[in-house]
This record gives sequence, C-alpha cells and structure tokens, in this order.
Amino acid sequence: MEFLLEPQLWVGLITLIIIEIVLGIDNLVFIAILVKKLPPEQRDKARTIGLSLALIMRLALLSVVSWLVTLTKPLFSIFEFSFSARDLILIIGGLFLLYKATHELHERMEGDLSNQQSTNVYASFGVIIAQILALDAVFSLDSIITAVGMVDSLSVMMVAVIVAMIVMLVASKSITNFVNAHPTVIVLCLSFLLMIGFILVAEGFGFHIPKGYLYAAIGFSILIEFLNQLIQSNKAKKAERQPLRQRTTEAIFRLMGNKHYNEQHEEDESEEPAPVSFAAAERDMVTGVLSLAERNVRTVMTPKNEVEWLNVTDDISNIKEIIKNSCHQLFPVCEGSLDNLIGIVRSKDLLLGIEAGENIAEIASRHTAYIVPDSINAIRLLDGFRESRAGMAILADEFGHIQGIVTLHDLLESIVGDFPDIGETPEINVLDDAWLVRGSASLHDLESRLETQGLTDKNQEYITLAGLLLSLSSNIPKVGDVIEYAKLKCEIVEANDFKILMVKVSHAEAN
Repeated sequence: MEFLLEPQLWVGLITLIIIEIVLGIDNLVFIAILVKKLPPEQRDKARTIGLSLALIMRLALLSVVSWLVTLTKPLFSIFEFSFSARDLILIIGGLFLLYKATHELHERMEGDLSNQQSTNVYASFGVIIAQILALDAVFSLDSIITAVGMVDSLSVMMVAVIVAMIVMLVASKSITNFVNAHPTVIVLCLSFLLMIGFILVAEGFGFHIPKGYLYAAIGFSILIEFLNQLIQSNKAKKAERQPLRQRTTEAIFRLMGNKHYNEQHEEDESEEPAPVSFAAAERDMVTGVLSLAERNVRTVMTPKNEVEWLNVTDDISNIKEIIKNSCHQLFPVCEGSLDNLIGIVRSKDLLLGIEAGENIAEIASRHTAYIVPDSINAIRLLDGFRESRAGMAILADEFGHIQGIVTLHDLLESIVGDFPDIGETPEINVLDDAWLVRGSASLHDLESRLETQGLTDKNQEYITLAGLLLSLSSNIPKVGDVIEYAKLKCEIVEANDFKILMVKVSHAEAN
C-alpha cells in the first residue's frame, strides 16, 4: 500500500494507465481485424480471450523485465561508461521506443495506413487465437518498456497494466472510436513515448533524470490537450445549433468563393475560404436555388399592368388576333378587368373552342385558376405548382385584388437568369462601366447581378428598382436625376409622369 501515501506514485499510476490504454489501441485494432475472420457468434468470445491473453502476457513480461533491471553488476566498459544488464535493457528499450514513436508519427503525418480487406471465408477459432497470442507478444514490448521507464515500483506497473486492460476489455469499441476520432491524442501519446525513450537511453548511460520532470511535462501536455478538446467540443456544439439549411448554404457559398460572404466572415480565423470551384454561370444558378426559400413571389411575378389577358366582352376576332400574335400559351380570361377573373385557359383550347362555336366564358369556367397569396415565398409556390399541376399562379393581396401572375418560366428565370422573349429588352444590360437597368427589374436580381448588398429588406414593401428609387424621393424622379444608395449611383435615363422606366446604375466609389 505504499503508493497510497506517495502522491508522485499516484500521478505515475494514473499517467501510466492512460498511456497503457493508448498503447494498447494498436493491439486492440489488430485483434478486431483478426476476429472478423471468425463467424459473428464467435467474435466477442475471441476478443475477450485475446485481451485476456494480452494481460497475462504483459504481466509475465513485466515480471521478467523488472527482475532483469535489478541486475546492476557491470558487464563491460566503453571509455568511461560501464554497462550492466539493466543498462543494456534500458538502452535497447529506449531505442525501441524512439524508433516506434518516430515511425508511428511519420506514418500518421505522411504515410498511408494499409487497408485491410474483408473476406467471407471464416478461419478456425484455434488459428485465430494463436495469431492473437503472437500479436500480444509483439505489442506488449512497448507497453512493458514504457512502464519500466516511468515508475520504479513493480506493484504500480502491474496495477496500471491490469486496470488498463480491464478498461480496454469493457470499453474496447468506445475507446477505439474515441482515439481514432481524436488524432491529437495519439500524437500526444507518441510524443510521450519519445520522452520516455530518451530518458531510458540517458539512464542506460548513467545520467539519471528525476521522474518528476517527466510527470510535469506529461501533466502540462494533458491539460493543454483537455483544453483543446473542450474548445473543439464547444465549436461543434455551436455549429450544431445552426439550422442545417444555414450550414449547408454557408458551406456552398464558401465553395463558390462568394466575396460578400467571405468579407462578412474574414475575421473568423478558424475557417479558411474555399477556393473558387464554380464558373460564373454555375455560381449564379446555385445562388438562385439557395435563395428560393428567401424570395417572395412578388420578386419574380409579372405585375398586373404587364399581364396579357383576354376580355370575354371583346370581339371574337380581336381575341383570336391576340392569341395568334402572342408568344404565351396560357391566358387569364376575365370580364372587363383582370380582377374579374373567370379562369386560365391554354391558347390551343381557346382556339379549338372558338372554332367549335363555344362561348369563351364557358370555356374559361371549366379551367379554374390557381390563386395564391402574394406573401408566400418562391419555394412554397414551386411546391404548389407540383401539387396543383398548374402552369400559372394568380397572386392576390389581402384585399382580394390581383397583383400579378407567376409562371413556371418565371421561377426558372429566378434560378438561371432571364430568358427574354422575342423583341423583349433584357432587364439588365451591361455597359462599359455601368449597367442599364429597367425600372421594373427585381432588386433581388439586381443584387446578384451587380454583386452588391443592401438593396433588399424583408420589411420593405417595394420589390423593384423603381420602387426603391421612389421610396428615396419625395416625388417622381425626372430624367437626369441622380440618386445614390448602398454604394450605387442611379441616374434616371427614361421616365414619365407616373413611373421610372430606365436607370443607369454604377458603383459610387468608382466615380
């Protein structure tokens, strides 16, 4: 019971138990590989027998080596150094630990561990046990030499080996997973082996180094590793508190090299920006997909005043002319105004019905319109299209007034960019040092195209560039007026008494 009264022996015992457990991981892993060759019902039994044999092997070797190191009678001398059996064992053991630790560090830092291949052919139980016994003899050497190098008491060595093996036997799977998941723990223990190997070689040459220095270095290293594991655990918990969608979005934005995202996170030294791996078109497409959940459908709709619709009160010839001259396939059919909606009909069905002499209002009444509130987001509308199998949605506000329409074509454009119709002017045209933008252009699309921020806000009521400029002015801006906002310079190029038609946009800091 001597170690109960010696704090230094307690420190040595606890430290030795930890090191013995880590040193036994390789033995444990190879045993696990070998028992895979047995039928599943025999694997647990073989693992238990293998670790029990390892314990017996280590206790036997420990007794022999502990007796050998008591042989202090000099056998020969070289220069001023005299060497006994104890000295030779310490030197050989120290060199062995130095080689093993250096080799393992090299393998983990630069080498590749060989992959074990599984097989469906089962081996006999006796053959596997014999192989485990041979492995135990090999893997016990570093464990025993380490124990001899750390403490002087045989009882402490045996207690450490027994406790370590019991822990490994009870929690073999958990220990293996923990050590493999924390490479720094392995590197730390291999560093301990280098220290112990150096001390053994030094003592073999007659230079005694107090064990207290070794314990102090190991204790300090363990404290630093504990703090490191605590920091990593806190970071992981913090990351888990973020929604999965946000973590996925941030990872993809870093992969795409989004400069605004990187600017917002450049102070976070724990994450390095990923290299740009997407082309510009691919980056815009991925950004469009990720932003669907945040976009209100009003940002992708065709406003009410630009909707092409059919009035049942018009002459049949006028209706047929509108259908033939239009590039659209779906038409809202109304009576008098767009707010008096009857239905949404395909141009083909309308023409066939007209040729058959049917009433247009009756045709439209058989095709119920898909009406959605103008407050939902684009991705919910996409789900609605899938469920309703409609090709056009009518957007209505809280008062029941129609605000515009959205088609599948509009949602596709919100992802991959504009597909201007024949004769239609693109909403954003690139100039030499600026952009020529239609007043009806979506602020969301403008932010993405100009690679700027600050134009959109969830609380704002406007969705277009014209709406933004009108909110910044006390009256309708006139041609030539210049408005600066969010580091952008907006010059009115075309306007009338009621709305802004065209705007020249450039970066304010470049002027």
